[in-house]
Amino acid sequence: MKKASLGTIFLTVFLDLLGFGLVVPFLPGVARDLGASALVATLLGSAYSLMQFLFIPLWGRLSDRIGRRPVLLWSIAASVVGMSLLGFANSLILLFAARLFSGVATANIAVAQAYIADITTPQTRARGMGMIGMAFGLGFILGPFIGGELGHIEFMGRQGPWAAFAAAAASLLNLVFAWRVLPESLSPEKRHAAAAQLPGAPRRRWTPLDLAAIRKVTSVPGVGLSVTLSFLVTFFFSGMELTFRLFNEDVFGLSVAQTGRVFGFVGVIAAVVQGGLIGRLTKRYGEAKLLGMGTWGLALGFAALALSVLPAHSMGLVVLMVGCAFIAAGNGLTVPSLSSYTSRRAGAAVQGTTLGVMQSLSALARALGPLAGGVAYEFIAPWGPYAIGAGGFVFAALLARGLAPLVDGHTEAAAPSELASSH
Repeated sequence: MKKASLGTIFLTVFLDLLGFGLVVPFLPGVARDLGASALVATLLGSAYSLMQFLFIPLWGRLSDRIGRRPVLLWSIAASVVGMSLLGFANSLILLFAARLFSGVATANIAVAQAYIADITTPQTRARGMGMIGMAFGLGFILGPFIGGELGHIEFMGRQGPWAAFAAAAASLLNLVFAWRVLPESLSPEKRHAAAAQLPGAPRRRWTPLDLAAIRKVTSVPGVGLSVTLSFLVTFFFSGMELTFRLFNEDVFGLSVAQTGRVFGFVGVIAAVVQGGLIGRLTKRYGEAKLLGMGTWGLALGFAALALSVLPAHSMGLVVLMVGCAFIAAGNGLTVPSLSSYTSRRAGAAVQGTTLGVMQSLSALARALGPLAGGVAYEFIAPWGPYAIGAGGFVFAALLARGLAPLVDGHTEAAAPSELASSH
């Protein structure tokens, strides 16, 4: 058997996220071209994330029984089908069917994280989980940019299919790569123990939200507040993502390609903050202060987006880009600081459960955020989601003031069995 490695799972997750990012710049516009309102167009994001929310625990539990490799291979193969269907979709019904199917297929992040837990030690696990985050970041930087460049090229009289086909090709490349070089990480003994529900086998929840786990996590001082902040940040940010294409087309007349370039600009700034600055900033200020700085940055960025409709057109574009820069920097500070603060505050005893709760609540926020953003866009104004988001991030920034600074006693490593069984 080939030895499992962090590099193989990193590339697998990166190609998965690249395919997801490719469709972001053009999808709401395609839905509107097919007759959807702004609200219905944003529901495509809610439908996709709802399927992930529902199926994350199912694929995680199934991988305990039959192994990580077959579940990952199936999910990647299903992504090829889902993205291909998206490319050929010429009606709203087919468009939603494609996104629902792709949401089911890509609910594999828990399996990828469990794979990391299988092949790492407690000392190297943080590095392994960090590589998952890096794969997400790179996929979001490159995917929307490439998708924007391809999304405006017509195929059979429609814009968008070439980007969807490129996403399907990325998933196909991912499937061939994973089939050839991605070995099984879970030993037969552990799989048999999970199938027979023997003592010591992984115990995963069937339901998307484990209320008992939520109560356990929020009973730890400081963790309940940080988990709440994580939900709020994801909720308001996802409401922006799915309305942004509609906003810059309606207000500024930007093309699909220009939208992709703006997303790429956001991704580069976020990557610079997360990859080059966050370590030094954390040592100097600590996670709690960075969370406050990040949420204030997001509030300013969303406010700038809302205000960009007011000045003259040329100045409005400048305000838009300044707002995007604040959003990118704020998000780059907030997301890693939230994960680090929460896991360290939780400690080894409940760290894995805490990460699992955060993952579930984030998936729920990604399902609800586009719905709320679409309602605000449709029934208030194009600037509505961003004005509401600015207020939401001000509230989050005020909440973040209640986070107690971490001390050295809150740096416990995760217990391996706890981390591996929490997804």
